[in-house]
Amino acid sequence: MDRNPSPPPETADGEEDEVLDAIGDTVYSKHWLFSTLTRLIHMVTEHSEEDSEGQMQLPDDDEEDLCRVWDMAMDKDVAGFLQEFKATDILLGVIAKSRCPRLTEICVGILGNIACFPDTCLALSQNGDLGAVLLLLLGDTDPPTLLETSRLLLTCVSQKDVCSLWLQRIRQQTSVHPNLCFIMCSSTNTDLLEKVGELVEKLFDLDEELMKSWIAAQPSEEDDDGESRLDLASCLLEAAKQLRLDIVLLFLLAAPDGPGKAVWDFVCEVVCEDLCQPNDLPVVLQEQKSILVQAFSVLQALYRCQDQWPSKNILCLFLGLPLFATILRVLQYHSECKDDGTSKEGRKDKQLQILSEITAEFLADICSQIPKVMNTK
Repeated sequence: MDRNPSPPPETADGEEDEVLDAIGDTVYSKHWLFSTLTRLIHMVTEHSEEDSEGQMQLPDDDEEDLCRVWDMAMDKDVAGFLQEFKATDILLGVIAKSRCPRLTEICVGILGNIACFPDTCLALSQNGDLGAVLLLLLGDTDPPTLLETSRLLLTCVSQKDVCSLWLQRIRQQTSVHPNLCFIMCSSTNTDLLEKVGELVEKLFDLDEELMKSWIAAQPSEEDDDGESRLDLASCLLEAAKQLRLDIVLLFLLAAPDGPGKAVWDFVCEVVCEDLCQPNDLPVVLQEQKSILVQAFSVLQALYRCQDQWPSKNILCLFLGLPLFATILRVLQYHSECKDDGTSKEGRKDKQLQILSEITAEFLADICSQIPKVMNTK
């Protein structure tokens, strides 16, 4: 024979079929994805026809397949294919009919992964019905669904090509503000609180007027549904208490006549009871130095704006608190480390130096006010 024999026809056809069935350069199957989404549509439709009010149970096999789609959507080729296949409309329909919190969470999670890429995020964001449903989902009661919804919204507002569109929707949808406040003041899910905090921070960075309107809204005011609005500053404080994240408290400084004294008490409690107790070994302070930098920054900022508080005379209260001893302990620890000259790595500890500078400056601010307080007595 003058040439090599051809491969068996079945093998050749099989390889060609695999290439045609693959999504882009991936090994993921178009046919499998089609069948999974089709099965999802039938499953939700059948349940809504049989029992429109009862909660739906997601079979383990279907949940596993949908979670695979969720993971697959992190691939750019798959995300693009899902968008071309109108998966956004399919998932929107499923979310609207879903009576299963886990199914809703997975569908929103898939959309969140699709939105990770600029082109697919643009196409997804132009779906007005989807945008409205996602904002309404912030009023859901299922924490995992709220987490994925917040993640998706954060992804979208972080994309420069579509952030203005989402900001417009958020301004128009009056339920967003009270729903976010309710999550922050009532949830104990730390992942959810962190993601909502990131979303609020991003919104405030993008739209100063939105920030002012949300902060200025008084608790006694009622929204369009006749329900009392929650105070944003107080809700942020509750979230910070749950998370023990001092940096969140910086938001509160933007609020005129905000709960400054409550914030002061909370951060003092964190510093003295959680981060730096009297009997702690030096190694504990060394481990907590980065958080202490944030905590003392917040306290110093609060101290400098104490004139805005209803109760202005912090200094008289301050001198009797364990916080004063904590400040001295931090400065003493830095002095001892300075005498050693270097850290264990053989170089100066820059973070400890920053902590020392902030603490010393804070102490100087307090001491400068002592003569004024004494003269008022």
